[in-house]
Amino acid sequence: MQRGEARRRGAALVAILMGVLLVSGCGAGTEENAGPATGGDGAAAAGAGEPDGPAEEGDASPDLRVDQRAIIYTGSMRVQVPDVEQAARKAIALTTTAGGFVGSDQRRSAAGNATAELTLRVPAAKFATVVEQVAELGKRQRQEISTEDVTEAVIDLDARITTQRARVENARRLLGEAQSISDLVSLENELARREADLASLEAKQRRLADLTALSSVIVSLVGPDAATEDDASAFGFVAGLEGGWKVFLFSWTVLLTVLGAILPWLLLLGVPLGALVWLLRRRPRPALVAPPADGTGRGPTDPAGGGVAPPTVNPPPQAPGARSAP
Repeated sequence: MQRGEARRRGAALVAILMGVLLVSGCGAGTEENAGPATGGDGAAAAGAGEPDGPAEEGDASPDLRVDQRAIIYTGSMRVQVPDVEQAARKAIALTTTAGGFVGSDQRRSAAGNATAELTLRVPAAKFATVVEQVAELGKRQRQEISTEDVTEAVIDLDARITTQRARVENARRLLGEAQSISDLVSLENELARREADLASLEAKQRRLADLTALSSVIVSLVGPDAATEDDASAFGFVAGLEGGWKVFLFSWTVLLTVLGAILPWLLLLGVPLGALVWLLRRRPRPALVAPPADGTGRGPTDPAGGGVAPPTVNPPPQAPGARSAP
């Protein structure tokens, strides 16, 4: 009986120990499995508990997305159109419809060689659209588009303006607390210098804002007879021949122009002078009379013709011969 009870007690103790071991193993496994989850929950809680920190940093940092960057667009293009005046009016209408304006307008009318040079200020968001619409007015011969990213410059300028405004306010506060004349004078000079620096920075900010808000494009509209830029910059024998022919025609044009200018004077002065010279040359000349040979006023008579013979010329006297010696 005692042995049976001892066995039953031992089996019960073994069962209890096995249960304890099983419970311990399950508890450890549960803790191990829950450990990462708890850590994740803690991290999530920590992230949920600190939303203000990252959000504030995100608000303080600039937005550098492509659509939020400050970009200056500039361009130039040359378009050959059938009618320069009509194309210029259409280009101006396209610019004003897009919300821009015309910066300058220079035109030269010469029939087929007419030209118009327009400086168009267009909002940056509609810059590409206006450029394509203007190019469709005729034949695009040249186009140059350039961009300049000034985002960092704008951010730096904004920070400098904020700092400079704080310095100006600090100088004004110190000026109100000045106790002596020397302090007052020095603070006034310092305040004036800081305000001048602030005004310069604000002027640069307005200039950058204007350049980024309104882009500039120079449009050259030329007539159908205008020479292309390739022809103007060509070299070689053919280009030299064409240039020489143009110079030859231009020289003849200048010569005919000068001749047309002096022709009325030739008619008014040249014709009377020519007639006078002709009359003087047609006037008969008097006959030449031979001088008389003797004192009577008449020369000797020519026996053959019965007229007055030309005067005779006496031979020169002979020199006396040399005397002989005695």
